[in-house]
This record gives sequence, C-alpha cells and structure tokens, in this order.
Amino acid sequence: MNLKIKLSVLNFLEFAIWGAYLISMGSYLVSINLGNVIAYFYSVQGFVCIFMPALMGIVADKWIPAQKVLSLCQFIGGVFMCAACVYCYMNAGNVSFSTLFTLYTISVAFFMPTIALTNSVAFNALEKAGMDTVKDFPPIRVFGTVGFIVSMLAVDWCGLQAKPDQFAVSGVISIVMAIYALAMPKCPIKKNGENKSLMEALGLKAFALFRERKMAIFFIFSMLLGAALQVTNSYANPYISSFGANPEFADTFGVQHANTLISLSQLSETLCILLIPFFMKRFGIKVVMLIAMFAWMLRFGFFAIGDPGFPGVLLLVLSMIVYGVAFDFFNVSGFLFVDQTTGADIRSSAQGLFMLMTNGLGASIGLLVAGEVVNAYTHDELINGVMYKVGDWTTCWTIFSAYALVVAVLFFFLFKYKKEAE
Repeated sequence: MNLKIKLSVLNFLEFAIWGAYLISMGSYLVSINLGNVIAYFYSVQGFVCIFMPALMGIVADKWIPAQKVLSLCQFIGGVFMCAACVYCYMNAGNVSFSTLFTLYTISVAFFMPTIALTNSVAFNALEKAGMDTVKDFPPIRVFGTVGFIVSMLAVDWCGLQAKPDQFAVSGVISIVMAIYALAMPKCPIKKNGENKSLMEALGLKAFALFRERKMAIFFIFSMLLGAALQVTNSYANPYISSFGANPEFADTFGVQHANTLISLSQLSETLCILLIPFFMKRFGIKVVMLIAMFAWMLRFGFFAIGDPGFPGVLLLVLSMIVYGVAFDFFNVSGFLFVDQTTGADIRSSAQGLFMLMTNGLGASIGLLVAGEVVNAYTHDELINGVMYKVGDWTTCWTIFSAYALVVAVLFFFLFKYKKEAE
C-alpha cells in the first residue's frame, strides 16, 4: 500500500475514535440523568493531557518504539471504552457516576497520548521515505478531520447520540487501530543524548519564558482563551437536543440530527487552517489572536440567540462557521508564534508549555467553571419519556460570549507585541 494512503488511514482511524463520542456524549449523560456532571467527563481530558502524553512520549523515546506504544495505548483505551458501554447496558436505569467515570477516565488517559504518537509515527515514516513533512503531512492530517466527521455522522444517523453504543463504536475503532498501528514503519528509539527529560516534555523548562513580559502575557491569555476550547464540544449537543422538549422545534432537523449540524464546525476548521499563513504574515499574532477571541464571542453569541427552527437555525449555522476561525486562529497560530519566538534549545519545551496552558489547565478549569454556570441555569427534566437538559440556555451562552469579549479587550490593551518590531 502507498505510504501516504497508509498514514491517511492511520489518521482517519485516530480521530474517528474521538469523533464517535466527543460531541454526543453529553446528550447520553443527560439521558441517564447525569447532565449535571458533563463538565467532569470533558475536563478530565485536559487533566490527563497535563502528564500522560509526556510520559508516553518518554517511553517511546527511551524504551519502546513509538508505533508499539501507540498500539498498546489504543488497545487499552479501546478495551476500557468498550467496558464502559457494557457496564451502561448491564446497569441500564441505574448507571453509577463513579463506575462509568472511572472506566471512561482510564480509556481517555490512554487515548490522549495517541494524538502526539500518531504524529510521531507519521513524521518518522515520511522522513524515512525522504518526503517533506511540511509539504506532505497536512494532506494526510486532513483525513483525521474526515474520520472525526464520518464517525460523528455515523453515530448520529444510526440513532446512537443518546445511547452508550457510541462508546462501543469508539472502542472497536480503537482496537482496530491498535492492530493497524503495528503495520506502520518501525520508529527508532532515540539515543540517550536526544532524550527529553520529563520536565522538558511537560514544558516546565519553558517557564523561564515568564520572565519576559510579552511571553508571560501570551501564555496567561492562552490559558484564559483555552478555557473556551471544549465548552461547545461538551454542551452544544445537549443544548440543541433540548429544543426537542418544545413541540415547535421537536421535529426540526437540528434536534433530530444535532451531530450533523455540529459537524459543520469541523468542516469550517479544515478550511480555516488554509487562511492562517496569510493572516499571520499580513497581520501578526496579536491581530490573529484578537480575531480568534472575537470569533469565540460570536460562536457563543450565535448559540445564545439561535434555535433549530427557521430562521433561527441560520444563526446556529453561523456559529458553526465561525468555530473554524475561533479554534484554528488561536490553536494553530499559537503554536506557530511559539515556534517563531523561542530558541531551538527551548522550543519543544515551549510548545509543551503552550499545550499545558491551553488544552491542559485552561480547558480543564474552564470546563469546570462552565459546568457550574450551565448547572446554575439549567436542569435535567423528563419530558414525554425523554430526558432533556432544559432551562435558561440563553443566559449561559451570553455569559460565555461576554467572557470571550472581556478576554479580547484585556488582551488588546495588555499584549504589546508587534510582529514588525522583531
């Protein structure tokens, strides 16, 4: 099989695992009366990101080839995700938060490192084949987003958005990938001199950058904006599905197929990546970050005033479109900025710090706070035999939108960095 095709399939499987449950899990939790702990299930992804990718990366560097570590992690993650599905069916109507959360957390703890490991395996294979990773990897990575969307749609159109079967779908794909990963080109174990310490892998060495005012402000605001990263992944599906409690919207396409509507966000994300080089070169990091912050404000704002009916659904569609700008202009441009403004001796550690501040601390703490906000204004209620998370969603989304606006205004005045000055 052609190498690019093999790596494309690898990326497809990697993100199909995630897409099977990431967007729709909230609706399942609502259906079993666990809507008040949605934030815990999503925030744990960020907390395990603080240490698990670094630990597995060191194992792959020092002792076990990366493709085998990838296989092992996927197998363990897949088994526990399948176990979560089996447990839910065996205890239908009486699912324990602690048991389900434990099974889910173990699975996620082993899945999150595989994102970086998949990249490492792909980069190694391309370099071995004499290919240019900068040129040849992006078209391969696109298939990851395709995989995410395909599994989202499959769960939606098979009627699994509010069922534990989505965990089984994810787990089975994970086990398939565990087998498939063993067919990837062998990754070398690095020499001792090339190994990163745990401190470097976690990005802790880069904390020295906080001595520079511009970098300290950049990382602090990265954490503040990182708080918004997983909010709509966690609550968009339960929110849109909640309109099913209203007879006016119960039969609308959005309520019946929330995942399909939300998948427009991933399509937008794919397209917006192509805009980043132009905007970074033309306007610099400050303007690009501000665009991302205002896009987050619009993302939440459109949710606040939209609905699945017509013309309200157009506002939801606009929210999905601006998501690509909100996510990519922050996440991807942030990595590029760190790469451009740090020395080679600390660059990898600085990237680790950016991940720690955004996808680790920022996303986790932000979700826990967002969960408190949502629980304060909404509640789980059984209506016509279906459990919905109903209440004042408009206030929730308005609070999140106002938060993004405040962060943007503060960033505008406090972050003084200008690209032209470098």
